[in-house]
Amino acid sequence: MTNPGGTFRHDPNADARLAAIVDSSYDAIVGKTLDSVITDWNHAAERMFGHTAEEAIGRSILMLIPEHMQDEETEIIGRIRKGERIPSFETVRRRKDGSLITVSLTISPIKNNAGEIIGASTIARDISAAKESERRIRLLMREVNHRVKNQFAVILSMIRETSKRSTDPGEFEELIRSRIMALSRSHDLLVTSEWAGASLFDLIQEHLKPFGHEERISLSGPLLTLQSNAVQNLGMAFHELGTNSSKYGALAGEGGRIEITWQVEPGPQAQRRFHLLWHETSGATAVGAEKKTSERKGFGTVVLQRVAPQSLSGSSSLERSPGSVKWTLDAPLEAIVVPQLGAEGDTDFGV
Repeated sequence: MTNPGGTFRHDPNADARLAAIVDSSYDAIVGKTLDSVITDWNHAAERMFGHTAEEAIGRSILMLIPEHMQDEETEIIGRIRKGERIPSFETVRRRKDGSLITVSLTISPIKNNAGEIIGASTIARDISAAKESERRIRLLMREVNHRVKNQFAVILSMIRETSKRSTDPGEFEELIRSRIMALSRSHDLLVTSEWAGASLFDLIQEHLKPFGHEERISLSGPLLTLQSNAVQNLGMAFHELGTNSSKYGALAGEGGRIEITWQVEPGPQAQRRFHLLWHETSGATAVGAEKKTSERKGFGTVVLQRVAPQSLSGSSSLERSPGSVKWTLDAPLEAIVVPQLGAEGDTDFGV
C-alpha cells in the first residue's frame, strides 16, 4: 500500500486477514518446504486428513501419499524448484486412519521477499463424493443401456408375434399400443423406486386399473418386493390376462370376479417357491364369449405359457373352461423378489 507521498506503507492487518482466509477455507491448504516438510496446516486439512496441526507440522508430506505413488512428490518438487505453477490434477491421498481419499490438488511455489522459491503451497479439495457420483452415473448408464436393449427386444418380439396373429392393421396398431403402454406402466413403477423393485400389490393394481371394475377384483398374499425382471414379465402377464378378461371374461359382463392369490411355499433343498393363482369366473353375459376365448392362441397365450415362466425360471399352467379361467405360476422365490441382507449378512427374501 502507498501513502499520498508515494512511499510504501505495510498494512499490519494484511497478514492477519490472509491467515484468517487460509484458516477458514473449506479447502485444505498445506505449506511445505522444498524438502517436502510440512510448515503450514489449516483447519480444513485437519478435517480432511485427520491429523492436527501439531501432528502434521514438521513431518514429511509423504505421510499423506500412498507408498506406490510417492514418486509423484519427487516430480512435484522438481517442477516447483523451476518456478512452475502446477495445474489442478486429481490424485489419491491417505488419511490418518489409513483410508484413501480422492482429491483435486493445485500446487504453487512459495517465494520469500527476495523472490526466491522456498517452498510450495498445496490446495486440496475432497472430490470423493463427486467421483462416487460419477461412478454411480456410469453404472446407471450401463444399466439403463442394458434395460433399453431388453425393452427393444421385448417390443420387437411383441410386434413379430402380434403381426403373425393380426390380419387387420387397425387391430394390430391397437394391440401394439396397449402392450407398449403396459410395459411403460411397469417401467414407471421401477423408475419411481429408482430400480429398487416394486410391490406385487402395486404392480397388479397398476396393470388392471385401465380395465376398471376394481370392486370385482380381490388380491391376497404376503407383501413382496419384486425384482425388475419379475416386474416386467409379470406385468406383461397381468396385462394380457386383464385384456382377455375385459373382452371375453370376468370383466366383460355383469357378475364376473377375479381372485389373485399368491403365497410362498417350502421347496426342495430348503429353497422357497413362489406360487401365484389368477382365477376368474365369468357372469352369465360373458358365457357367450367362451368359445372365442378358448380358441385364442395369440401373443397373450405365448406370454402366459412361455415368456413369463421361462424368464422367471419357473413353470405355468393355463386352464380355460366355461365360465372360468385359471393361470398358475410357480417359480423359485429368488427369481421373484429382491433379496435383502439379514442381521448376520445372510440373504433373506423378506417374507
